[in-house]
Formats: sequence, structure tokens, C-alpha cells
Amino acid sequence: MKILVLGAGRMGLGAAFDLVHNSPGVEVVTIADFDLAKAQDVVAKVGTSKIEAKHVDASNYDEIVALMRGHDSAISCVNYWYNESLSKAAIETGTNFCDLGGNNYVVDSQLALDAEAKAAGINIIPDCGLAPGMVSILAMHGAANFDRLDEVHIRVGGLPQDPQPPLNYQLVFSVEGLINEYVEVARVIRDGKIMEVDSMTEIEDLSFYGFPPLEAFQTSGGTSTLPDTFLGKIRELDYKTIRYAGHCEKFKTMIDLGLCSSEEMVVDYAKVTPRKVFGDLLQKHLPADGPDYVLVRLEFVGDKNGETKTLRYDIVDKEDESTGLSAMMRTTAFPASIIAQMMASGDVLEHGATPQEKAIDPNRFVAELARRNINIIETAF
Repeated sequence: MKILVLGAGRMGLGAAFDLVHNSPGVEVVTIADFDLAKAQDVVAKVGTSKIEAKHVDASNYDEIVALMRGHDSAISCVNYWYNESLSKAAIETGTNFCDLGGNNYVVDSQLALDAEAKAAGINIIPDCGLAPGMVSILAMHGAANFDRLDEVHIRVGGLPQDPQPPLNYQLVFSVEGLINEYVEVARVIRDGKIMEVDSMTEIEDLSFYGFPPLEAFQTSGGTSTLPDTFLGKIRELDYKTIRYAGHCEKFKTMIDLGLCSSEEMVVDYAKVTPRKVFGDLLQKHLPADGPDYVLVRLEFVGDKNGETKTLRYDIVDKEDESTGLSAMMRTTAFPASIIAQMMASGDVLEHGATPQEKAIDPNRFVAELARRNINIIETAF
């Protein structure tokens, strides 16, 4: 199969590495970016003749269409605002498509293309990274262990192994994606109804063995389409982001001061957008290259054989020193690569523009994670 990766940043590198080194069914990989040198750098790091670099402007529809032709699947590792037009290009070219998502409104616009995707004989599966993404499929995997499921609670975070004040955080993916998660509303199920909750609220203490004090708080996008999938089936569903204790209060102060506002303002006769300036400052001052952890926890509460049971899934992943891939690259880009290959081989449960939890067999997916040494620790109590 022939797979296209759009975007040669961290996640593009992670996806390309998995496609080349962990995926015997993949014959050719194309890595494309506006900055050709970045794409060529990915080729050099991946280091095989199976991958080639191309230039592309993700905002140029005709360029995207020309590049997509001839590929079995495409993975978008570019910013979420391109994904609707990329989905339309995938339909035009008959190319299966998945992305790393992160914005509920964009995902809704992609899923509205279901009829067109079915007519083209392809899959469009948004939100295929870590969270949103992998955790949605794990939610379906865990749900299958109950006769009646009542609650699903999802906690996920990328953490530096060597946290540095004041935020004790390092940039492990797009800064725009981070800000989006922190300022948009979160979708949850409460008392059986879908509700919207402000991000950066409802802080709770959390513990993982061997880690210092942690916290988790509401953020946007992590539940993706799960509220719609589980509506009428469970009573409670929520998603919170994990950080080292104290992070939320500090970052929320900056949000409250307007530093994440997208409203243009004039400063000394120059037009500026606080969100853009703040994002640039985060990129300048936050560390980005240190070793990291990814923590994942899903807790399920429901009935099994007439008794109320709780099932916990934990994943603790860390940077792979042998490959240089961060934990966030492994747990975000590898799932997208797995899904792209499943689409290309026709190994999906549904066709069209479909949420990943409906299109992907959770048992097959979990087996592919394990083959990449991303392992789930199960605890029942």
C-alpha cells in the first residue's frame, strides 16, 4: 500500500517512522510539507528508500488533489483547520483519510461528508491521534466487558520527565492545538444528557505510581464523538487532561487575562492578536525536546453478572531512546498510522465519514498497539 503523510512536524515524523519500520504491508510513504527541507529531514531520520519527500501547500486545494492521487490512504498531521478541505480532496481522489483532529466543529463538518465519502468508496475518520483518538477506541474495548455500562472516565496527559517551572510542561505537539484544548468547551455526558463544560475547570487530584502529585481538569476535544456514540447508553462520560499539580491554575490565569483571545487589537499602531503572540511566546520559552511521558487512564463502572464492577485501563509510555521518538509521538502518530493502514486494506467495520470508535475493530487495534509496545495494564475491582 502507498500512504501519504501531510505535515513534517513531530507527528508527521512519528507516523512516517511507524509506516516505514513497523508496517510490512506499506510499500511507499510520501511525506509532504510546505517546507520541503523539513520533509527531507524526516526522510533522512527515517532512513530508508521506502519514503520520499514532497512540497505541498495544505491551503492549496489543487495541489493537495494532485498529491493525493495514487495513494491508498492519507494522514493529516497539519493544523486542524485544514482538515475539512483535505477531506473533500480525499473524496475527489478516492483516497482514504484520517487526521489528528482536535476541534469539534471541524470534525462535525467532516462527518457531514458521510454520503459523499460512501459514494467515493472511501473512509474519512477524523480525530485519530491520542485524545481525541486512541482513547475512543479503548473506550469501546473496555465497554465490551460489561453487561450494562454506567460510567466512562478518561484521563490523559503528556508530561516532561524533567518538569521546569513555572508551568512544568513542555510542548509535545502543536501550540495551537494546546491552546484550542484549553479555551474551547468540553463535551460530556451527565445524568444521561450531553452537556458542555468550560475547560480548565473541575480540577481533581490524580496519582500514578512513581509520579509526583498530578492533577486533571476539563479540556476540549478529548471525548470527540463519544458523547454521541454513548448517548442513551451510559449515565456519565468525561475527559480530563493530566498535568503536574498547579499547572491549571497558572495557565488559566493567563487565559483570564485575555492572552488567548483571537480578537485583533492595536498596540502602538500595530495590529496584533493576543492568541498568536502568546502562542509564539510559548514556543519560544517552553522546552520542546526533553524526554517525556504519556499517561492514560480509563475507568469504567457498570454491571457484570449482576454485580457492580469497576475496570481500569492504564498506559504509561515514555520516550523510546532507541528511536528518539517521544512518548507523545508514539501514542499520537502510531494510532493514526494503524488506522490509515486498516482503511487502506479495507479492514474497517463501516465505510464513509465515520467516528473511529464505530469504524475500527477495538481488538485488532489493541493488538496493533501491543505490537508497538504500547501496552494496557488492566485492573478490575
